[in-house]
Amino acid sequence: MNRTVLVTGATGIVGSNLVRALLDSAYNVRVLIRGGSDLRGLYGLPVDHYYGDVLEPATVASAAKGCSVVFHAAAVFSYWGHEAANQLDLAVRGTRNVVRAAQQSGATRVIVTSSSVVFGSRAGECVLDETAEFCEPNASAYTLSKVQQEQAAFASGSKFGVEVVAVCPTLVVGPFDYRLSPSNAYIVNYLNDPFRSTFGGGCNIVSARDVGVGHVLAAEKGRSGSRYILGSENLSWREVHELISDLTGTFGPSLRLNNMTSYLAALAAEVSARIMDTAPMVTRDEAKMSARFYWYAHKEIAKLGFAPMAARQALAEAIAWLIHRSYIAHSVMERLTLCPEVCDARDVYTQGTYT
Repeated sequence: MNRTVLVTGATGIVGSNLVRALLDSAYNVRVLIRGGSDLRGLYGLPVDHYYGDVLEPATVASAAKGCSVVFHAAAVFSYWGHEAANQLDLAVRGTRNVVRAAQQSGATRVIVTSSSVVFGSRAGECVLDETAEFCEPNASAYTLSKVQQEQAAFASGSKFGVEVVAVCPTLVVGPFDYRLSPSNAYIVNYLNDPFRSTFGGGCNIVSARDVGVGHVLAAEKGRSGSRYILGSENLSWREVHELISDLTGTFGPSLRLNNMTSYLAALAAEVSARIMDTAPMVTRDEAKMSARFYWYAHKEIAKLGFAPMAARQALAEAIAWLIHRSYIAHSVMERLTLCPEVCDARDVYTQGTYT
């Protein structure tokens, strides 16, 4: 069996954890990286570097030559600082290029990293699965880009005769996130917030390490043309924030923002960010999403052997990583009393077991 695979987007939180899962499963891993990329997420890993860009088809085809599977995790996961047109172009044209390159290079299968947002959300508590139809009022540019990416992936797979499987992670938290993705930023913003604010709605929390494993399962056992939700526990945002407070030995949540207050706070954050030329702590797109329930069931991938860790452990590992990378303000750190789960995970990073 040919165990040589290619990973795009390998320097991001999903990609770097995917690479580790592949190495743990004895795959020979190639990574497609752009010149000037931050390679810290891959430091010390036995992977072959190919320089290129998913928007440059020839570079993808060259890197994929001789691979059995291409994992396409390259994306712009951001709610600020990126033009919607560019975000959509990378998602759609980049995905088409990857599927075409796979066909040209002899790879038989492409695993596309989509997102659970392609199934939409609901105003009330409702658990969605892969059969849910997209229903999202005022969808963000990122959300729309993922919806159209999936459509392009399956259409290209049919056109070029390549098996395509989409994996749809929920809110991914965890290590090897050197750019501070919006998912991990929710933890940072909550701890750095002096009011420890919470809000309505809810989300599904999943470990970045488990998401990596889920990709491998989808590649090995997933059905072509299928979508698999990679998630774990459904929690209200209050429950998420209570877990974070408990794991870090701090107060809160102590203030609940309603929909309008959340939106106005985000608007103020955006205005301040434009003046200061920095990224806002929260955007209006995120404020609108926080009022809804992004709850999902991962029963289909569970049939393939997916057994994710509990949200508490996923958050503990994420908090440990964020502390290790000094994302939490020093003034806040001085007042935290970390639980054993966080301390144990932090020791792993501090002692160099992980880079």
